Amino acid sequence: MDAPYAILERLEPGIARLLARNPSPFTYFGTQTYLVGDEELVVIDPGPDMPEHVEAIVAALDGRSLAAIACTHTHRDHSPASRALKEATGAPIIGCAPLVLESIGPRADASFDKEYAPDLVLADGQAIEFDNGKRLLAVATPGHTSNHLCFAFGDALFTGDHVMGWSTTVVVPPDGEMGAYMKSLDLLRQRGDRIFYPAHGPAVTKPMQLVRGMIGHRLQRERQILRLVGERARDIPDIVANAYPGLDQRLVPAAGGSVLAHLLDLQKRGMVEAGEGETWSKAKAA
Repeated sequence: MDAPYAILERLEPGIARLLARNPSPFTYFGTQTYLVGDEELVVIDPGPDMPEHVEAIVAALDGRSLAAIACTHTHRDHSPASRALKEATGAPIIGCAPLVLESIGPRADASFDKEYAPDLVLADGQAIEFDNGKRLLAVATPGHTSNHLCFAFGDALFTGDHVMGWSTTVVVPPDGEMGAYMKSLDLLRQRGDRIFYPAHGPAVTKPMQLVRGMIGHRLQRERQILRLVGERARDIPDIVANAYPGLDQRLVPAAGGSVLAHLLDLQKRGMVEAGEGETWSKAKAA
């Protein structure tokens, strides 16, 4: 399948997208950059530092002014192009806070953008005002990263990497945190938006159904991990081998990070305990 790279696709009034040519097991066909507005625009997730993608964004503006460059988080498939786009247009970089952390072990997905420098950081509930009264509202959704924001435009929600229709989200410690991620999922469940536009993969047209399913999937994985460590002490590779049979080897590090995130959350709740040799066991009853 040929993905429509560098072609502006209009999704609904006031919302269009461009696809960056950075496909991978973690980005699907690539990062989707959204253009929001009519005469004055906001660009959401300008994407990786690829000149051809920045040129496509500038061409898609077609002479219209750019009010802001908004980033959901600072992984390198989302924010690096913000600098070239700011230089080309003069628009400010507004959105998530800067964040650079090293993961435990090699990163399974994109590393952090160390040069991300926002002109303004948005807190939960703050908005970018543009295009004669339109508002893009920041919705804090920590979990995938601690600085992750979604952006609400009316009843449409741009979900970055927090919710994707094609795959589950990678949650890798030390910055990815399972308890925060679950709370953020529940927040989206309570919001009741009409449609989700993720940074990777197709639009989610039944978002509440998907969010409920994602919450259920994570709770099921939690029960599975508790059962495995309840049988005997296990290290993370042992848990991954039993919990993810037949997993693509390219995704094993991500699965290990997800298992660790679950274990740390369960440990915080007093349900598992760390043992010798990097093993984990079910916590003994008091």
